[in-house]
Amino acid sequence: MAGGKKKSSTLPSRIQKTLSSICQDKHMVLFKAEYTFLVTAVLWFLEIGINIWLIQRVAYTEIDWKAYMDEVEGVINGTYDYTQLKGDTGPLVYPAGFVYIFTGLYYLTDHGQNIRLGQYVFAVFYLTTLLLVFRIYHRTKKVPPYVFFFICCASYRIHSIFVLRLFNDPVAMMLLFGAINLFLDGRWTLGCALYSLAVSVKMNVLLFAPGLLFLLLCEFGLWKTLPKLTLCAVIQMVLGLPFLLVNPVGYVSQAFDLGRQFLFKWTVNWRFLPEDVFLSRYFHLALLLAHITTLLLFALKRWKRSGNSIWSILTDPSERKETVHKLSIIQTVLVLFTSNFIGMCFSRSLHYQFYVWYFHTLPYLLWSGGVKKLAHLLSLHISPPPILGLIELSWNTYPSTNYSSLSLHVCHLIILLYLWLNSTPALPSQKSENKAKRH
Repeated sequence: MAGGKKKSSTLPSRIQKTLSSICQDKHMVLFKAEYTFLVTAVLWFLEIGINIWLIQRVAYTEIDWKAYMDEVEGVINGTYDYTQLKGDTGPLVYPAGFVYIFTGLYYLTDHGQNIRLGQYVFAVFYLTTLLLVFRIYHRTKKVPPYVFFFICCASYRIHSIFVLRLFNDPVAMMLLFGAINLFLDGRWTLGCALYSLAVSVKMNVLLFAPGLLFLLLCEFGLWKTLPKLTLCAVIQMVLGLPFLLVNPVGYVSQAFDLGRQFLFKWTVNWRFLPEDVFLSRYFHLALLLAHITTLLLFALKRWKRSGNSIWSILTDPSERKETVHKLSIIQTVLVLFTSNFIGMCFSRSLHYQFYVWYFHTLPYLLWSGGVKKLAHLLSLHISPPPILGLIELSWNTYPSTNYSSLSLHVCHLIILLYLWLNSTPALPSQKSENKAKRH
């Protein structure tokens, strides 16, 4: 009892101490990373009101929702041949996880007719995504709190993608950020399972795969990484089994079509190119080569700790001759976010809903990079918030123009230089992090 009284009596004192600290530092609340939790909590509750207002006041725009419902309705009616599943906007091109999740939404929204209810479901997805993203930023304490206004309340495009368009991209990213949270907690097996589920909703999540593979090898070595990769593959097989049994080639070619051709009229990032160049296979191969080369350079020169051989991460951690430090939470997030960002830079085409693929990661990338070093190199006063504003402007220019596409590439190039000039090596984790369980 005495222990209980002591514990309860210390709670008010802790609250008083926190409030006193806030009062003393009130002019710095928006700039000190230790106040991340406080600021994000306020913004999250503010977002509840913003989403309700948007749903009630701004008109819903039909783009892909009806097509989604038509596609899953085909499955409900007994069609398991992927080549026969189509909607208003074309054939079904998403893996099986998409079918199961949107079948649930089909029934929940009265066969897809209750759009308003669907919007509120996606508002819950949005708020859940924010919680997961805010938790990542709270764990790293890398970004000043005032920046979180830019990654939630200030972006009309992101709100639109979630609650005014009902795309499947937000569902995939919500699951992805859930997986990253599990990785940060040391729950790698469960995190890999959730990651694979995210891939089963939309393939864009594979852009994180090179970074995840690097982290798994660092953490476990090759032989202990293989079971986790096998788990990811088995989940894909199990989810796709009803379709694989009917037409395996049709399912794989439709759901995982890496050579899919995009329409020039929807491109956000390559508007300044002639259409024949945009559609050229040689251009696509050049982008793929640049993508792979950049990933290898970052893995060899930026993700790997200086002085360690890249081959050392293939061996079991307990048998490594060299001192290979575990990656910290900060570096873990940086590797994953950078891997995805490199994929965005060299994407064959970016459409408006694809903004959600990297939007929430941009502040972390900017504040992790060598901003001061690049500014000195270019003799410019470069600040991350204006870059975020330019990127937002590029994604909100409809239809895209030569200038909006070029400005987006310039911003991407600056961020890539930020990350390359980042002098922070792969940091060893803190003792508290080393105690995290390996699952």
